[in-house]
Amino acid sequence: MMAILFQPPDRSCDVPVWRQIEQQVLQQIRSGQLRGGAKLPSALELARQLRVNRHTVRRALDALEERGAIHGDPARGLRVREECYDYAIGRRTSFSRNMNNLNVTSGNKVLGTALVMPPQRVAESLALARGERAWWIESSAYAEGRVLDHGQAWFSAARFPRLGEVFQRTGSVSRTLAEFGISDYFRSYTRVTARLAGTATGMVLDQSPDLPVLEVESLNVDGQNQPVQYGLTCFAAERVQLVLSTTER
Repeated sequence: MMAILFQPPDRSCDVPVWRQIEQQVLQQIRSGQLRGGAKLPSALELARQLRVNRHTVRRALDALEERGAIHGDPARGLRVREECYDYAIGRRTSFSRNMNNLNVTSGNKVLGTALVMPPQRVAESLALARGERAWWIESSAYAEGRVLDHGQAWFSAARFPRLGEVFQRTGSVSRTLAEFGISDYFRSYTRVTARLAGTATGMVLDQSPDLPVLEVESLNVDGQNQPVQYGLTCFAAERVQLVLSTTER
C-alpha cells in the first residue's frame, strides 16, 4: 500500500469537497509523488483518511477516471494511469529503434529458447519444408523499468544454425541477424488483434489477466523477400499505442 497521505479537505473553502479531493490527487500525480501504475487506497480507505463521506470520495474518483488520470483494474484496484508510448510499425520495425526515438532507456529479457517443431501457421509463414525445425525465442521488452511486451519469435533452424545461442548473447534480433549476414530486413505484413492478457502473458507484463493486450502477428523478410522472422508479440494496451506508418522507415 502506498505511503502517501492525503490531507482532509478545507470545509471553509468555496470549492466542493469532492473537487478538492480530485485536485489533491491530480497534484500528486503531476508532481510525481504518485507515479504511473501506483495503487490508490479504496474509496472506503480514502474516506476514513480524509474524514469524509464515502460517496464524496467516490464522486472524486469517478471524476479522475473520466479525466483518464486513474483507472480501475478488476484484480488490483484503482491505479494511476501509466504513460503510454507510441510504437511505430512500418516497413522497418524495431523495438530498440522505437525506444531510441523516444529517448527512453530500454532493453529486453530472454525468457527461453528452444529448437522446436513449429505450429503449422509458423511453418507456412517461414516457408519451411515438412518436418523442418525452427528456433523459438520467448522474450519480454521493457522501457524505463516497465514491461511493455511479451514476444515469441520463430526462425528457420536450417538457415540460422546456433541462432538461439547468438540471440542469448546479443539480446537483439537485428544484431543476431547481422551475424548471419542479414544487415537489413523488412516488414511483410502486420496483423493486430485485441484480447485479454490471460494468466501467462499477464504475469510477464505484470498486469491483471483481465486487462487487454494488443497482439501483433508479423512476418519480416530479407531483401530478396525471403522469410526471416515470424513474430507474435503481445503489448500491454495501457502502456503502448501502435502507430501504423505508411512512410519509409
